[in-house]
Amino acid sequence: MSDSTTLQIVGSLLNNGVKLTDIQDILKEEHSINMTFLDLRLMAAELENVDWGKHDPKQPDPEDEVPVEVPVGDGVTTVEVSKLVRPGSVANGSVKFASGASADWLLTQQGQISLENSVGEPTSSDIEDFQVKLQEVLTSPGY
Repeated sequence: MSDSTTLQIVGSLLNNGVKLTDIQDILKEEHSINMTFLDLRLMAAELENVDWGKHDPKQPDPEDEVPVEVPVGDGVTTVEVSKLVRPGSVANGSVKFASGASADWLLTQQGQISLENSVGEPTSSDIEDFQVKLQEVLTSPGY
């Protein structure tokens, strides 16, 4: 089979939305053409009349998105300190914000606080309340 015939087959399959890996299988099984994926990809790149938009991953439709439920808080910020200190930190633990959001926190040796693995978005008043509660917990007797 000539290269131009192979190009026509590849172009037709690509325009029908067939993936390159599937085209490779079709060429082998139906046309007895053994071609490496790289060779096929280079051949496909030469084609000018291919609608590559059919091969782009579909973008989610905003109307199809499932709304994320925002956790409802009880109005009290709770800070817990872990008994096991993570490497590179002075202290760490978890926080449940008054708004219902929650996160893991980490206090570095440089005095920086970071929040990780958050669920929900804490408000600015949540952050302020968290800083006050964290200072209270870390300066309390017994810590």
